[in-house]
Amino acid sequence: MKIREMTINDYDPLIALFKRTAGVSVREADSKESTTKYLERNAGLNFVAVVDSKIIGCVMCGHDARRGYLQHLVVDEACRRQGIGEKLFTTCVHSLQKIGIMKTHIFVFKTNPLANDFWRNQGWNLRDDLNMYSYNTSKNHNA
Repeated sequence: MKIREMTINDYDPLIALFKRTAGVSVREADSKESTTKYLERNAGLNFVAVVDSKIIGCVMCGHDARRGYLQHLVVDEACRRQGIGEKLFTTCVHSLQKIGIMKTHIFVFKTNPLANDFWRNQGWNLRDDLNMYSYNTSKNHNA
């Protein structure tokens, strides 16, 4: 298994992986155009796990210059429980540290117990001291 930086050429197999992964929601914001912009803005922070040229995992990561934000940590169901998810997010966290960002967040659907258990077991802290609000300027509620 090799971890390498994600490129837009990985888009189609990644979207297929996202769609077949329970608990992951693919939205308008995951379009190829939006993903291209995200990768350009967050160069060096997005990674895929590859075995025999097949993508088996992914983590997307960005920042606001103060905090890092992980998104879409996904490992193919057949490849789980091998430490791949941990290697992926650790690669992001170390990349963020190199640019001076020491704190990282991830948003996880409350309806995704597998992901919530994963993050708790990795030592991440569930926040109960704040609420997250979203505002959507698109007419598409799935944006």
